Amino acid sequence: MRERVHATYWMETGDDPARTAEVIAGEQSSGTFVALATETPELKQRSGAFVERLEVLETVSGPSLPGARPSDRYTRAILELSWPVENFGPSLPNLWTTIAGNLFELGQVSGLRLTGLSLPPSFTAPFTGPAFGVEGTRALSGVAQGPLIGTIIKPSIGLSAEETAQQVRELVAGDIDFIKDDELQADGARCPFEERVRAVMRVVNEAADRRGRKAMVAFNLTGDLDQMRRRHDLVLREGGTCVMLCLNAIGLVGVQEFRRHSQLPIHAHRAGWGALTRCPALGYDYAPWQQLWRLAGADHLHVNGLRNKFAEADESVIAAARAVLAPIGPDARMGAMPVFSSGQTGLQAAETYAALGCTDLIHTAGGGIFGHPGGVAAGVEAFRAAWTAAAQGVPLREAASGSGALRDALEFWR
Repeated sequence: MRERVHATYWMETGDDPARTAEVIAGEQSSGTFVALATETPELKQRSGAFVERLEVLETVSGPSLPGARPSDRYTRAILELSWPVENFGPSLPNLWTTIAGNLFELGQVSGLRLTGLSLPPSFTAPFTGPAFGVEGTRALSGVAQGPLIGTIIKPSIGLSAEETAQQVRELVAGDIDFIKDDELQADGARCPFEERVRAVMRVVNEAADRRGRKAMVAFNLTGDLDQMRRRHDLVLREGGTCVMLCLNAIGLVGVQEFRRHSQLPIHAHRAGWGALTRCPALGYDYAPWQQLWRLAGADHLHVNGLRNKFAEADESVIAAARAVLAPIGPDARMGAMPVFSSGQTGLQAAETYAALGCTDLIHTAGGGIFGHPGGVAAGVEAFRAAWTAAAQGVPLREAASGSGALRDALEFWR
Protein backbone atom coordinates (compact mmCIF):
# COMPACT_ATOMS: atom_id res chain seq x y z
CA MET A 1 0.00 0.00 0.00
CA ARG A 2 1.22 3.51 -0.83
CA GLU A 3 2.53 5.54 2.11
CA ARG A 4 0.38 8.37 3.42
CA VAL A 5 0.85 11.50 5.50
CA HIS A 6 -1.43 11.64 8.55
CA ALA A 7 -2.53 14.87 10.26
CA THR A 8 -4.64 15.18 13.41
CA TYR A 9 -6.90 18.12 14.27
CA TRP A 10 -9.10 19.39 17.06
CA MET A 11 -12.29 20.33 15.24
CA GLU A 12 -15.46 22.21 16.15
CA THR A 13 -18.46 22.44 13.86
CA GLY A 14 -22.11 23.48 13.94
CA ASP A 15 -22.84 20.94 11.22
CA ASP A 16 -22.85 17.15 11.38
CA PRO A 17 -19.21 16.35 12.29
CA ALA A 18 -18.96 13.45 9.83
CA ARG A 19 -20.17 15.72 7.01
CA THR A 20 -17.73 18.46 8.03
CA ALA A 21 -14.87 15.95 8.10
CA GLU A 22 -15.69 14.93 4.53
CA VAL A 23 -15.88 18.57 3.45
CA ILE A 24 -12.41 19.22 4.88
CA ALA A 25 -11.01 16.06 3.27
CA GLY A 26 -12.48 17.06 -0.09
CA GLU A 27 -11.33 20.70 0.11
CA GLN A 28 -7.78 19.60 0.88
CA SER A 29 -7.58 17.02 -1.90
CA SER A 30 -9.71 16.24 -4.95
CA GLY A 31 -13.10 17.75 -4.04
CA THR A 32 -14.76 21.13 -4.34
CA PHE A 33 -18.10 22.71 -3.30
CA VAL A 34 -20.08 20.80 -5.91
CA ALA A 35 -19.89 17.22 -7.18
CA LEU A 36 -17.94 16.87 -10.44
CA ALA A 37 -18.22 14.05 -12.92
CA THR A 38 -14.45 14.03 -13.31
CA GLU A 39 -13.97 13.23 -9.61
CA THR A 40 -14.56 9.56 -10.17
CA PRO A 41 -14.47 6.94 -7.40
CA GLU A 42 -11.17 5.73 -8.84
CA LEU A 43 -9.68 9.24 -8.67
CA LYS A 44 -10.91 9.75 -5.09
CA GLN A 45 -9.44 6.41 -4.05
CA ARG A 46 -6.13 7.30 -5.66
CA SER A 47 -5.76 10.99 -4.73
CA GLY A 48 -8.40 11.89 -2.18
CA ALA A 49 -7.87 12.56 1.50
CA PHE A 50 -9.26 9.84 3.76
CA VAL A 51 -11.05 10.41 7.05
CA GLU A 52 -9.10 7.97 9.21
CA ARG A 53 -10.69 8.78 12.56
CA LEU A 54 -13.46 10.94 13.95
CA GLU A 55 -13.91 10.93 17.70
CA VAL A 56 -16.65 13.14 19.14
CA LEU A 57 -15.61 14.84 22.39
CA GLU A 58 -18.47 17.13 23.47
CA THR A 59 -21.06 19.63 22.35
CA VAL A 60 -21.26 23.32 23.31
CA SER A 61 -23.86 26.00 22.83
CA GLY A 62 -21.76 28.62 21.05
CA PRO A 63 -18.99 28.74 18.44
CA SER A 64 -15.35 29.35 19.36
CA LEU A 65 -14.61 31.52 16.31
CA PRO A 66 -16.45 34.43 14.72
CA GLY A 67 -18.10 33.92 11.35
CA ALA A 68 -19.32 30.42 12.13
CA ARG A 69 -22.57 29.32 10.56
CA PRO A 70 -25.52 29.61 12.99
CA SER A 71 -26.43 26.42 14.82
CA ASP A 72 -28.17 25.40 18.02
CA ARG A 73 -25.14 23.36 19.05
CA TYR A 74 -21.50 22.93 18.10
CA THR A 75 -19.73 19.59 18.21
CA ARG A 76 -16.07 19.21 19.14
CA ALA A 77 -14.14 16.20 17.87
CA ILE A 78 -10.73 14.75 17.10
CA LEU A 79 -10.26 14.38 13.35
CA GLU A 80 -7.48 12.45 11.63
CA LEU A 81 -6.99 12.79 7.87
CA SER A 82 -4.49 11.15 5.54
CA TRP A 83 -3.19 11.88 2.05
CA PRO A 84 -1.07 9.88 -0.39
CA VAL A 85 2.48 11.23 -0.54
CA GLU A 86 2.26 11.40 -4.33
CA ASN A 87 -0.25 14.28 -4.03
CA PHE A 88 2.54 16.72 -3.17
CA GLY A 89 5.83 14.78 -3.37
CA PRO A 90 8.83 15.72 -1.19
CA SER A 91 7.85 19.39 -0.96
CA LEU A 92 7.52 21.17 2.38
CA PRO A 93 5.56 24.17 1.06
CA ASN A 94 3.06 21.93 -0.72
CA LEU A 95 2.73 19.60 2.26
CA TRP A 96 1.98 22.63 4.43
CA THR A 97 -0.60 23.91 1.95
CA THR A 98 -2.30 20.52 2.11
CA ILE A 99 -2.42 20.04 5.88
CA ALA A 100 -2.78 23.70 6.90
CA GLY A 101 -4.26 25.58 3.96
CA ASN A 102 -7.86 26.61 3.27
CA LEU A 103 -9.38 24.23 5.81
CA PHE A 104 -9.20 26.80 8.63
CA GLU A 105 -11.61 29.17 6.86
CA LEU A 106 -14.27 26.72 5.76
CA GLY A 107 -17.78 27.88 6.70
CA GLN A 108 -18.60 24.55 8.34
CA VAL A 109 -15.73 25.00 10.80
CA SER A 110 -16.18 27.01 14.01
CA GLY A 111 -12.81 25.90 15.40
CA LEU A 112 -9.87 23.95 13.96
CA ARG A 113 -6.36 23.32 15.22
CA LEU A 114 -3.59 21.11 13.83
CA THR A 115 -2.35 18.97 16.73
CA GLY A 116 -0.34 16.15 15.17
CA LEU A 117 1.59 15.16 12.06
CA SER A 118 3.00 11.78 11.04
CA LEU A 119 5.33 11.69 8.04
CA PRO A 120 6.34 8.41 6.38
CA PRO A 121 9.94 7.64 5.30
CA SER A 122 9.08 8.12 1.63
CA PHE A 123 8.39 11.78 2.40
CA THR A 124 11.25 12.52 4.83
CA ALA A 125 14.04 10.58 3.09
CA PRO A 126 14.97 13.28 0.52
CA PHE A 127 15.50 15.95 3.19
CA THR A 128 18.92 16.47 4.76
CA GLY A 129 17.53 18.08 7.91
CA PRO A 130 19.79 19.70 10.51
CA ALA A 131 23.45 19.66 9.56
CA PHE A 132 24.65 19.93 13.17
CA GLY A 133 21.89 19.27 15.69
CA VAL A 134 22.87 18.43 19.26
CA GLU A 135 26.17 16.65 18.59
CA GLY A 136 27.47 19.21 16.11
CA THR A 137 26.51 22.10 18.38
CA ARG A 138 28.33 20.50 21.31
CA ALA A 139 31.43 19.92 19.19
CA LEU A 140 31.59 23.52 17.92
CA SER A 141 30.90 25.07 21.32
CA GLY A 142 33.22 22.77 23.27
CA VAL A 143 30.41 21.87 25.69
CA ALA A 144 30.52 18.08 25.91
CA GLN A 145 27.89 17.76 28.62
CA GLY A 146 25.36 19.88 30.45
CA PRO A 147 23.30 22.64 28.84
CA LEU A 148 24.80 25.44 26.79
CA ILE A 149 24.63 28.46 29.10
CA GLY A 150 23.53 31.32 26.92
CA THR A 151 22.29 34.87 26.72
CA ILE A 152 20.84 37.49 24.40
CA ILE A 153 22.61 40.81 23.93
CA LYS A 154 20.78 43.40 26.01
CA PRO A 155 19.51 46.03 25.38
CA SER A 156 18.06 44.16 22.42
CA ILE A 157 18.61 47.07 20.07
CA GLY A 158 20.23 50.49 20.32
CA LEU A 159 23.84 49.52 21.06
CA SER A 160 26.59 50.28 18.57
CA ALA A 161 28.83 47.55 17.18
CA GLU A 162 31.58 48.43 19.65
CA GLU A 163 29.15 48.58 22.56
CA THR A 164 27.87 45.15 21.53
CA ALA A 165 31.45 43.86 21.40
CA GLN A 166 32.00 45.19 24.91
CA GLN A 167 28.99 43.24 26.13
CA VAL A 168 30.46 40.13 24.50
CA ARG A 169 33.84 40.84 26.13
CA GLU A 170 32.23 40.76 29.55
CA LEU A 171 30.27 37.62 28.71
CA VAL A 172 33.25 35.61 27.52
CA ALA A 173 35.15 36.77 30.58
CA GLY A 174 32.43 34.95 32.53
CA ASP A 175 32.96 31.80 30.39
CA ILE A 176 29.64 32.00 28.52
CA ASP A 177 28.88 29.18 26.05
CA PHE A 178 26.36 30.81 23.75
CA ILE A 179 25.41 34.38 22.77
CA LYS A 180 22.72 35.47 20.33
CA ASP A 181 21.50 38.63 18.71
CA ASP A 182 17.98 39.61 19.57
CA GLU A 183 15.60 38.97 16.68
CA LEU A 184 15.14 42.76 16.36
CA GLN A 185 18.86 43.30 15.76
CA ALA A 186 19.69 42.80 12.09
CA ASP A 187 21.44 45.44 9.96
CA GLY A 188 20.33 48.82 11.25
CA ALA A 189 22.26 52.07 10.86
CA ARG A 190 23.20 52.16 14.55
CA CYS A 191 24.72 48.67 14.49
CA PRO A 192 25.49 47.54 10.93
CA PHE A 193 25.73 43.78 10.48
CA GLU A 194 29.24 43.64 9.01
CA GLU A 195 30.65 46.04 11.56
CA ARG A 196 29.01 44.11 14.40
CA VAL A 197 30.31 40.73 13.22
CA ARG A 198 33.88 41.95 12.87
CA ALA A 199 33.89 43.71 16.23
CA VAL A 200 32.31 40.78 18.08
CA MET A 201 34.45 38.10 16.46
CA ARG A 202 37.67 39.96 17.32
CA VAL A 203 36.66 39.63 20.96
CA VAL A 204 35.48 36.02 20.62
CA ASN A 205 38.57 34.86 18.74
CA GLU A 206 40.95 36.52 21.19
CA ALA A 207 39.11 34.93 24.11
CA ALA A 208 39.15 31.53 22.37
CA ASP A 209 42.94 31.66 22.21
CA ARG A 210 43.01 32.01 25.99
CA ARG A 211 40.11 29.69 26.87
CA GLY A 212 40.83 26.87 24.45
CA ARG A 213 37.25 26.94 23.17
CA LYS A 214 35.14 29.46 21.30
CA ALA A 215 31.88 30.97 22.48
CA MET A 216 29.14 30.29 19.94
CA VAL A 217 27.53 33.52 18.69
CA ALA A 218 24.30 33.33 16.67
CA PHE A 219 24.34 36.42 14.44
CA ASN A 220 20.92 37.39 13.11
CA LEU A 221 21.34 37.48 9.35
CA THR A 222 17.62 37.46 8.46
CA GLY A 223 17.06 39.20 5.13
CA ASP A 224 16.58 38.26 1.51
CA LEU A 225 18.37 35.14 0.30
CA ASP A 226 21.35 36.89 -1.28
CA GLN A 227 21.84 39.02 1.83
CA MET A 228 21.71 35.97 4.07
CA ARG A 229 24.28 34.12 1.97
CA ARG A 230 26.66 37.09 2.00
CA ARG A 231 26.21 37.58 5.72
CA HIS A 232 26.80 33.88 6.38
CA ASP A 233 30.02 34.00 4.38
CA LEU A 234 31.26 36.96 6.42
CA VAL A 235 30.51 35.16 9.71
CA LEU A 236 32.33 32.08 8.42
CA ARG A 237 35.37 34.10 7.32
CA GLU A 238 35.57 35.84 10.67
CA GLY A 239 35.58 32.50 12.51
CA GLY A 240 31.96 32.49 13.67
CA THR A 241 30.23 29.23 14.49
CA CYS A 242 26.48 29.98 14.26
CA VAL A 243 23.89 32.09 12.45
CA MET A 244 20.29 32.94 13.29
CA LEU A 245 17.18 33.07 11.08
CA CYS A 246 13.68 34.31 11.92
CA LEU A 247 11.64 31.43 10.49
CA ASN A 248 8.29 33.06 9.89
CA ALA A 249 9.91 36.06 8.22
CA ILE A 250 11.73 34.06 5.54
CA GLY A 251 9.54 30.96 5.16
CA LEU A 252 10.21 27.30 4.53
CA VAL A 253 11.79 27.83 1.13
CA GLY A 254 14.08 30.52 2.53
CA VAL A 255 15.34 28.15 5.22
CA GLN A 256 15.74 25.27 2.77
CA GLU A 257 17.71 27.34 0.28
CA PHE A 258 19.86 28.84 3.00
CA ARG A 259 20.52 25.36 4.42
CA ARG A 260 21.97 24.31 1.05
CA HIS A 261 24.48 27.15 1.31
CA SER A 262 25.23 27.16 5.02
CA GLN A 263 28.30 25.67 6.65
CA LEU A 264 27.21 26.77 10.12
CA PRO A 265 24.46 25.72 12.56
CA ILE A 266 21.12 27.43 11.96
CA HIS A 267 19.66 28.93 15.13
CA ALA A 268 15.93 29.17 14.36
CA HIS A 269 13.89 31.89 16.05
CA ARG A 270 10.11 31.53 16.04
CA ALA A 271 9.21 35.26 16.18
CA GLY A 272 5.53 35.59 15.30
CA TRP A 273 4.64 32.20 16.75
CA GLY A 274 2.00 33.62 19.08
CA ALA A 275 -0.21 34.65 16.16
CA LEU A 276 -0.24 31.04 14.96
CA THR A 277 -1.00 29.35 18.26
CA ARG A 278 -2.40 31.60 20.98
CA CYS A 279 -6.06 31.05 20.12
CA PRO A 280 -6.77 27.50 21.38
CA ALA A 281 -9.47 26.98 18.73
CA LEU A 282 -7.33 27.94 15.74
CA GLY A 283 -3.86 27.40 14.33
CA TYR A 284 -1.22 24.85 15.25
CA ASP A 285 0.37 23.00 18.11
CA TYR A 286 4.15 23.29 18.17
CA ALA A 287 4.87 19.57 17.62
CA PRO A 288 3.63 19.38 14.02
CA TRP A 289 4.89 22.87 13.15
CA GLN A 290 8.49 22.28 14.20
CA GLN A 291 8.85 19.09 12.16
CA LEU A 292 8.80 21.04 8.92
CA TRP A 293 11.48 23.48 10.07
CA ARG A 294 13.73 20.61 11.15
CA LEU A 295 13.28 18.98 7.76
CA ALA A 296 14.17 22.34 6.20
CA GLY A 297 17.41 22.41 8.20
CA ALA A 298 16.98 24.12 11.59
CA ASP A 299 19.60 22.98 14.15
CA HIS A 300 18.25 24.91 17.17
CA LEU A 301 14.57 25.76 17.76
CA HIS A 302 13.13 28.17 20.30
CA VAL A 303 10.54 26.67 22.64
CA ASN A 304 9.97 29.53 25.15
CA GLY A 305 10.80 28.82 28.81
CA LEU A 306 9.22 27.77 32.08
CA ARG A 307 7.40 30.56 33.93
CA ASN A 308 8.11 32.75 30.93
CA LYS A 309 7.14 36.36 30.29
CA PHE A 310 4.67 35.32 27.59
CA ALA A 311 1.31 33.55 27.75
CA GLU A 312 2.44 29.96 27.18
CA ALA A 313 1.89 27.35 29.90
CA ASP A 314 4.80 25.32 31.26
CA GLU A 315 3.29 22.06 30.01
CA SER A 316 3.23 23.42 26.48
CA VAL A 317 6.86 24.56 26.72
CA ILE A 318 8.11 21.15 27.81
CA ALA A 319 5.99 19.37 25.19
CA ALA A 320 7.60 21.62 22.56
CA ALA A 321 11.12 20.85 23.78
CA ARG A 322 10.44 17.11 23.80
CA ALA A 323 9.10 17.35 20.26
CA VAL A 324 12.28 19.10 19.06
CA LEU A 325 14.46 16.35 20.54
CA ALA A 326 12.30 13.46 19.25
CA PRO A 327 12.98 11.65 15.97
CA ILE A 328 10.71 12.36 13.03
CA GLY A 329 9.28 8.89 12.67
CA PRO A 330 12.24 6.49 12.88
CA ASP A 331 14.67 9.14 11.61
CA ALA A 332 17.11 9.98 14.42
CA ARG A 333 19.25 12.20 12.15
CA MET A 334 16.58 14.90 12.30
CA GLY A 335 17.13 15.74 15.99
CA ALA A 336 17.59 19.41 16.86
CA MET A 337 18.41 21.31 20.06
CA PRO A 338 15.65 23.12 21.99
CA VAL A 339 16.33 26.69 23.09
CA PHE A 340 14.74 27.91 26.33
CA SER A 341 14.34 31.69 26.64
CA SER A 342 11.98 34.51 27.63
CA GLY A 343 12.21 35.86 31.17
CA GLN A 344 14.60 33.15 32.31
CA THR A 345 16.95 33.00 35.31
CA GLY A 346 18.65 30.25 37.25
CA LEU A 347 15.41 29.78 39.17
CA GLN A 348 14.02 27.77 36.24
CA ALA A 349 17.04 25.47 35.88
CA ALA A 350 15.96 22.70 38.26
CA GLU A 351 12.39 22.62 36.94
CA THR A 352 13.59 22.58 33.34
CA TYR A 353 16.00 19.73 34.00
CA ALA A 354 13.43 17.71 35.93
CA ALA A 355 10.74 18.14 33.28
CA LEU A 356 12.93 17.49 30.23
CA GLY A 357 15.05 14.74 31.77
CA CYS A 358 18.24 15.72 29.95
CA THR A 359 20.60 18.65 29.34
CA ASP A 360 20.60 18.62 25.53
CA LEU A 361 19.44 22.22 25.39
CA ILE A 362 20.46 25.85 25.21
CA HIS A 363 19.19 27.95 28.13
CA THR A 364 19.39 31.68 27.54
CA ALA A 365 18.94 34.42 30.12
CA GLY A 366 19.16 38.07 29.13
CA GLY A 367 18.19 40.23 32.10
CA GLY A 368 18.88 37.24 34.36
CA ILE A 369 22.57 37.61 33.51
CA PHE A 370 22.96 41.30 32.64
CA GLY A 371 21.08 42.40 35.76
CA HIS A 372 23.43 40.70 38.22
CA PRO A 373 24.62 43.22 40.84
CA GLY A 374 28.16 41.88 40.53
CA GLY A 375 28.29 42.41 36.79
CA VAL A 376 27.90 40.33 33.68
CA ALA A 377 30.60 37.77 34.43
CA ALA A 378 29.03 37.13 37.83
CA GLY A 379 25.67 36.73 36.11
CA VAL A 380 27.10 33.98 33.89
CA GLU A 381 28.73 32.30 36.89
CA ALA A 382 25.47 32.34 38.85
CA PHE A 383 23.44 30.94 35.96
CA ARG A 384 25.94 28.12 35.45
CA ALA A 385 26.02 27.38 39.20
CA ALA A 386 22.24 27.08 39.19
CA TRP A 387 22.41 24.50 36.41
CA THR A 388 25.18 22.57 38.15
CA ALA A 389 23.02 22.42 41.25
CA ALA A 390 20.02 21.32 39.17
CA ALA A 391 21.92 18.44 37.58
CA GLN A 392 23.24 17.33 40.96
CA GLY A 393 19.88 17.62 42.70
CA VAL A 394 21.15 20.28 45.11
CA PRO A 395 18.67 22.98 46.27
CA LEU A 396 19.61 26.48 45.11
CA ARG A 397 19.91 27.94 48.59
CA GLU A 398 22.27 25.17 49.58
CA ALA A 399 24.33 25.61 46.40
CA ALA A 400 24.50 29.36 47.05
CA SER A 401 26.48 28.76 50.23
CA GLY A 402 29.43 27.82 48.02
CA SER A 403 28.96 30.49 45.35
CA GLY A 404 28.91 34.19 46.08
CA ALA A 405 27.67 34.94 42.57
CA LEU A 406 24.72 32.59 43.00
CA ARG A 407 23.98 33.94 46.49
CA ASP A 408 23.83 37.49 45.14
CA ALA A 409 21.74 36.39 42.14
CA LEU A 410 19.05 34.97 44.41
CA GLU A 411 18.49 38.49 45.71
CA PHE A 412 17.46 39.82 42.30
CA TRP A 413 16.15 36.79 40.40
CA ARG A 414 12.39 36.78 40.54
